[in-house]
Amino acid sequence: MTQAAQTTEPPSTAQPQGSPPLRVLLIEDNLVDARLIQIMVSDAGANGFEVERADRLATALERLGKEHFDIVLLDLSLPDSHGLETFVRAHQQFPNVPIIVMSGLDDERVAVTAVHEGAQDYLVKGQVSGPLLVRAMRYALERKRTSDQLARYAEELRARNVEMQSDFNMAREIQQVFLPQQYPTFPRGASPEQSALQFHHRYIPAAAVGGDFFNVFPLNNTKAGILICDVMGHGMRAALVTAILRGLVEQLIPVSPDAGKLLAEVNHSLHAILQRTDHPMMSTAYYMVVDAASPEIQFASAGHPSALRVRPGSGTVEPLRQLDARHGPALGLFADSAYPTCRSSSEVGDVLLLFTDGLYEANDAHGQEYGQERLLAAVKQRLKVRMPGLLDELLKDVQTFTGTREFQDDVCLLSVEFTQACAKLR
Repeated sequence: MTQAAQTTEPPSTAQPQGSPPLRVLLIEDNLVDARLIQIMVSDAGANGFEVERADRLATALERLGKEHFDIVLLDLSLPDSHGLETFVRAHQQFPNVPIIVMSGLDDERVAVTAVHEGAQDYLVKGQVSGPLLVRAMRYALERKRTSDQLARYAEELRARNVEMQSDFNMAREIQQVFLPQQYPTFPRGASPEQSALQFHHRYIPAAAVGGDFFNVFPLNNTKAGILICDVMGHGMRAALVTAILRGLVEQLIPVSPDAGKLLAEVNHSLHAILQRTDHPMMSTAYYMVVDAASPEIQFASAGHPSALRVRPGSGTVEPLRQLDARHGPALGLFADSAYPTCRSSSEVGDVLLLFTDGLYEANDAHGQEYGQERLLAAVKQRLKVRMPGLLDELLKDVQTFTGTREFQDDVCLLSVEFTQACAKLR
C-alpha cells in the first residue's frame, strides 16, 4: 500500500457526540490475536468502536441473532468452522451486517473470492496496523450505508414501477374500450350479417398502450365516416394524443361531413393544443366517407399511407392515391393546413383496406423492410380470402418475413366491405 493510500482520510462516519460507540463483534478463537486487535483499535484512537469477542462461529451467530452489532471482524479458521465456508455461513444468515475477514492466510485468490461473495474487505493478520484496521471498518460501514440507501432507492423504484405498470394496464384497458366494440350497421337496425357496410379490424400496440387509433361513425342511415390515425411514437404520450384526437373527431364529425374539411378542423384544434407542450408531436390520419346507397367514396389524407381498394371480382388491388394523389401534412404541424377531398367509386364486393405504417415498416433480421410493395403483392395473392381472414393472413405474412411475432411499432388494420345488400339501397 502506498503512503498516499495510508494517509487518505476516510469518509465521515464519526459518531455524533454523546452517541454510543459502534459495536464490533470479533470472531476469533486465538486469545492473543484477539487481544492484539483490541489494542490496535484502542491505540488508533477509535473510541467510537467497542470490540467484543466470540471464540466460536456458533456462539457468534447466536449473539448476532439476539444482539445488534454494527460490524463483524471474522477469522476464517475457527474450532467449529474453517475456510471460506466460515464467511459464507455468517453472511448468509446475516447479510445486512458488514463483515471484514481477518485471516492469517495471505492468499489473493481466497481474498478475491471472499470479497466477491460479499465480504467488505480481506485483511491479513500481521500486515494490518491499527489505523488501517479502523479505516477499513469505517469504509465498510460507509459502503454498507450506501448499499442500504441504494437498496431503499431500488425498492422505491420497484414500487413505483409496479404502480406505473398498473397505470399502464388501466390505460390499455381504457384504450381498448375506446376501440369499436360493435360496429354500426347500414341501414340502421340491420343485423351485422345483413349490413350493407361490414367492418373488421386488427389492432396490435407495440407497448402497453399505443398511438394508433381508428373509429367508424354512422353519419346517417346509409353513410359512414371512417378514421384511422397514427400518432408519432408509442407509449403513454402517444396514447394521450389519441385520446385528444378521439374527442376532437367526435365533436367535429357532425358538422364536417366533408372528408378534407374534417381533417382541417381537427388539425386546427390539435395544433392549438400541442403547441402548448414542450415536446413536438404530430399524427398522420386518413378519413373516408362511404355511402352504401351511392358509388362515390370521399377520402382525405394527412400524411397517412393510402388505403387500398380491393376488387376480388376483377382481381385488382390498387392504392387510392393512384386515383388521386392529393394530400395534406400530418395533423398538428401547422395551424392552417389544407386537406383536399378526393373522390373515387365503389361497387358491390369491393373491400377498402386501411392500415398504419407499423404493418409494412417491420424489418427482418437483416434490417430489410417489409414495405408497401410487398404488402400490395400479399393482398393480390389473397383476393379469394374473405374478411376477417385476410387481415390475419396479412399479419402472419409480415411476421413470417420478420421472423418474430412482435411488431416494432403499433399496427392497425381496418377493412370496409361493400356487401350485396348495397344493391337494395340504390
